[in-house]
Amino acid sequence: MDILKIAVLSISGVLLALTLKQTKPEYSFLISMAVCSCIFLYILSKLRTALGYIGQLETLVSMDGVYLDTVLKMLGITYITQFAADVCRDAGYQAVSGQIELFAKVAVLFLSFPVLTALVQTIGEVL
Repeated sequence: MDILKIAVLSISGVLLALTLKQTKPEYSFLISMAVCSCIFLYILSKLRTALGYIGQLETLVSMDGVYLDTVLKMLGITYITQFAADVCRDAGYQAVSGQIELFAKVAVLFLSFPVLTALVQTIGEVL
């Protein structure tokens, strides 16, 4: 029941932040940051288990590990970007949030070039 823990933490943090928003808005933002960080760290702890399963899948399927590593890097970039952009947006810095998202899109594009190259080569070999 991990989702129940996260839901209770989130709702408690939001209610506390809302009560402090009128008197101490800086504390409200800090509470929001603390809740977001706790959830993100909890996700990272669960990610180790998922990486173990992915390693098992890699041994079962004859697949080049470079492609799987690239996909995992892309996933990591998207998760971290979403977290950072949401925090910036919550703080009122929409322009910074947009720049973070733009940088992530470019980073994922550059990471995808080797995979796209291999795909085109494979298609060329089939034809």
